[in-house]
Amino acid sequence: MTKRPRRNHSPAFKAKVALAAIKGEKTLSELAEQFDVHPNQITTWRTQLLEGAAEVFGDKGKAEAALVDVKALHAKIGELTLTNDFLAGALAKGGLPSAKR
Repeated sequence: MTKRPRRNHSPAFKAKVALAAIKGEKTLSELAEQFDVHPNQITTWRTQLLEGAAEVFGDKGKAEAALVDVKALHAKIGELTLTNDFLAGALAKGGLPSAKR
């Protein structure tokens, strides 16, 4: 018996298989044969979809928190750029060669 190489399925494929399993029109064995995956894998994907479905309709708090982090990061980048420019100017005034970037 030859060993099948490991396959990586796309999220779209996993969603398609999980939705087919949720519909219940076919048995797990039929779905496994149709999509060429193990029935246990279909059950796992189905469970993950059902558990994660609430996040689709969840609050927008996480997205807003991510935007705040981006703003803070941009502010820090600006601060570090100013400091770097100041130090480069101080080195030039002091007669030391500036570091090449």
